[in-house]
Amino acid sequence: MLPRKLDYATPVNGARSRPVVNFRAVKGSSTAVLRHGGSSAVLPSVLTFAVIVASGGLLLMIEKGMLNSMDTPSPLRGRSGGGPSEYRDHRDHHDPGEDTDLQILQEIRNRTMRTMCGQKGMPRDVWSLSPLQRRTLLQHVLVNDQHRFLYCYVPKVACSNWKRVLKVLTGALGGVDAKIKMDHHSDLLFLSSLKPEEIRYRLGHYFKFLFVREPMERLLSAYKNKFGEMEAYQRRYGVEIVKRYRKAPGGGGKAKGPPPKGDDVTFTEFVRYLLDEDADRMNEHWMPAYNLCQPCAVSYDFVGSYEHLQRDADYVLRRVGAPERVRFPARQAWYKPVTAETLHYYLCGLPQKLLKDLLPKYILDFSLFTYPLPNTTAQHCRH
Repeated sequence: MLPRKLDYATPVNGARSRPVVNFRAVKGSSTAVLRHGGSSAVLPSVLTFAVIVASGGLLLMIEKGMLNSMDTPSPLRGRSGGGPSEYRDHRDHHDPGEDTDLQILQEIRNRTMRTMCGQKGMPRDVWSLSPLQRRTLLQHVLVNDQHRFLYCYVPKVACSNWKRVLKVLTGALGGVDAKIKMDHHSDLLFLSSLKPEEIRYRLGHYFKFLFVREPMERLLSAYKNKFGEMEAYQRRYGVEIVKRYRKAPGGGGKAKGPPPKGDDVTFTEFVRYLLDEDADRMNEHWMPAYNLCQPCAVSYDFVGSYEHLQRDADYVLRRVGAPERVRFPARQAWYKPVTAETLHYYLCGLPQKLLKDLLPKYILDFSLFTYPLPNTTAQHCRH
């Protein structure tokens, strides 16, 4: 059994907290409005956000030049001990320039989150979230008591591999490359299974991290995987999506014919479905990372990037003191990544109004994690 209780010091009220919010776009405006309970707050416009990030990035680039001229320790410096291994060599002989880049990206994200989460009406801690929001968050935070860390998993951002790592760390799995079908719930300790005082202690004392991905790339990955490969999703979601959103040829009413199987949902139909969904009630595979992990309610120590997965995973393993034998799994040979060209093709194939309406659903993922909005202008899509 995994440990449930610790000998507590004086409990702290979680990390720097801030509650979850429901997002809606104001038509005819580039400003987003956040709803939490009965209060509302105005988020900076995309332009304002761009200024914040650009100015922060400029300052940090100046600092980078200063850092390069100083003998400063690397945040990714290896642990001692253990025999030689190919994986440890990969981790220990990294490019020092990557360390500085990692510091810069983390600092930009930290500054951005402090600015955005400091807005009126944003969550302050886990306990100020609505019951639904808090339940979603706690069900997505995995606990490792031995190495004292919390990991908020975001589906389609290498979470299966992170769960393998957690199982190896607890001894439930012999190695990250074990040939077994992944069980996403057994031998894992979720924050939702703990008592409030146990949750508060871990939020206040453990290293907390999550990994994020470009929002539209993650969304497309979920669409291609769930509706292109998994019959369960085709039956549960695909059939209803086709019934609700498929139009008859020529645009005259709903399509007629044999009962849909849900195995041919188009990306446009999927997006129409998302527009009618409440972000707090979405399936986890396309729910915004913000709603899953509540970065304004939980003070994460590290936000890793799917785009730099190996580098950032190496850092986390070092940071939590994982044994040298525990490495982050290599990408499976059968895995088909979403390329920039594929994403470009799907986004440019959407009616522009649909994309314009979709982006506000994920605007906090773009802004908090410093991803640029996709360029789908007519000129860009022609190329």
